[in-house]
Amino acid sequence: MNKIVFITGASRGIGLAIANTFNKAGYDVVGSARSKFKFEPSNKSSKMVSIQLDITSREDVKNLPNKLKDIDLMPNIIINNAGITSDQLFLRMSNDDWDDVIDTNLNGVFNITKVFIKHLVKSKAGRIINISSVSGLMGNPGQVNYSSAKAALSGFTKSLAKEVGSRNITVNSIAPGFIETDMTSYLSDEDKVELIKGIPLQQLGEGSDIAELALYLASDKGSYITGQTISVDGGLFMY
Repeated sequence: MNKIVFITGASRGIGLAIANTFNKAGYDVVGSARSKFKFEPSNKSSKMVSIQLDITSREDVKNLPNKLKDIDLMPNIIINNAGITSDQLFLRMSNDDWDDVIDTNLNGVFNITKVFIKHLVKSKAGRIINISSVSGLMGNPGQVNYSSAKAALSGFTKSLAKEVGSRNITVNSIAPGFIETDMTSYLSDEDKVELIKGIPLQQLGEGSDIAELALYLASDKGSYITGQTISVDGGLFMY
């Protein structure tokens, strides 16, 4: 299996941490985001290519494999990381709040996975890693839209894993808890203190905590793990 990884939502936060971790490990990285951005690789012997892509646009996404073939960077590792929030109590949640989150966090995963799956099946090797959320496992007030999309990834992961396992393709999800990223930067110091009280390890996580697990699942060491949703949350949600 080649060492080329495609990562959505790679311009910042968890996605950027994953991209940098794979780069350091010697993988060629192709990362996408809705806006233009540029990587700063630490391992110059591996390629890091950034592309602007709207994963909710099937018209844009359908041309992606050909673009990557043209630059000889067709991946066998797909990491569906891109996600947005539009938090609101359900009574006040607008149709757009719902549609935008579902379109990016769930339909975007479908769109990206769909255009690469034939290549993975033909190659008889691949890794698909979906970045879910602890909110999809335990729910969170004000996040009915976000929690619904992330919960759906568990069913997506298990079902697809059963379909493609015979082709040496693993499909797993990682469910981060509260990680120090832009998505938690809005929290006040007081809110963070209260939040940490509910986490057994008494701290927020870092992007590297998610990235290292993604690297393991993508490697040969993770070849016998599939259909799983693995929580990385400091013990916030135990089941």
